[in-house]
Amino acid sequence: MFLLDAPYVSDLMLKTVERLKQPVLDIPGARKFTEGRDIELVDNIEFAARLAVGQRVLSNSENALAHIFDCGCYDELVKQIDICKDKALFRETVTDLHPEYAFKRVRPEDMDTIDISDMPVPFVVKPARGFFSLGVHVVNDHAQWPEVVQTIRDEREKMNAEYPEAVVNAGEFLIEEGIEGDEYAIDVYYDENGEPVITNILFHHFVSDDDISDRLYYTSTRIIRNWLEPFTEYTAQLVKVCGFRNFPMHLEVRVDEQGHIQPIEANPLRFAGWCVADITIHAWGFNPYEYFFENKRPDWSTLLAEHKGEVTVMVIGDVPPGMDKSSIASVDYDGFQSMFSNVLELRKIDYSEYPVFGFAFARMDQDSLQELKQTLTTDFARFLTTK
Repeated sequence: MFLLDAPYVSDLMLKTVERLKQPVLDIPGARKFTEGRDIELVDNIEFAARLAVGQRVLSNSENALAHIFDCGCYDELVKQIDICKDKALFRETVTDLHPEYAFKRVRPEDMDTIDISDMPVPFVVKPARGFFSLGVHVVNDHAQWPEVVQTIRDEREKMNAEYPEAVVNAGEFLIEEGIEGDEYAIDVYYDENGEPVITNILFHHFVSDDDISDRLYYTSTRIIRNWLEPFTEYTAQLVKVCGFRNFPMHLEVRVDEQGHIQPIEANPLRFAGWCVADITIHAWGFNPYEYFFENKRPDWSTLLAEHKGEVTVMVIGDVPPGMDKSSIASVDYDGFQSMFSNVLELRKIDYSEYPVFGFAFARMDQDSLQELKQTLTTDFARFLTTK
């Protein structure tokens, strides 16, 4: 079954729902996205009953998770979702795997009095329930803490106005040790026996040391070849403490110079958000949503041979921080696409509603990737015409 809701459902996902004849929970967002398509909508009672007999469920969006809790669904599924969605609970659950990692759970009203002197710097503070790098702050010095606390207070109202509380709950925060190393995003599902099946691995590129944006992700034969085995072993360790079964997940991790893997967060019941998981079919030629529902495993040895040397990228066209979205008159999408020589897909997003104006998927070689990284060091104001 599928949970479909704002902000975005791709054509690939909708066609997958139709082809697999998977039902969709009947909620306002789902009715909007499925209008005119041959898709079955089911009510809360039917949805919960199907979950109870073991049917799998996949979501496109964090927004839809609240409906799982509202419909009185399968308790075991709710437990698995909550372990991931509550970042503080996730840290507490995986403590045995990372016993030396420092973190604290804190309420906003306690931020002025909490003792952060024992936190190694840099450390990160973020909503216990969060999405899309919202409300995330890096603290490089303990003296910076009061300023960060005030910034968080200023942001809380805005965040909860733009996103549902189940997506960004600014009522509680997680303070955690900064994690050094390269960042990767892993799309994985756990089968009925709790065995992990990785459907893609993306490298998250940052344009600077203090960058926390989601601007560039990419996958390549080199990335899969180097990290498929260690990440499969790590996700198998996670299931021992988290108990995942029939469960899709978008896991973000960092790997230090010694090869130690440290999780950043686990995003439940979905692959990469905003249907960015579609990059899998662009890069490797198979449908990750279909693989989850049909319990298929990628034949990575064959796929790596077929796509040798290729790099597939996803770039988010983000509205520059501080720019008033209401001041944007138009977007130069042709200019945005000109950064790539082989555009596979361009998605235009309503920038008046969200802090992004588009997503671009493209294929390139390693040399072109290095050029792209240099291009991304400046913001995208050059593609935006203001009123």
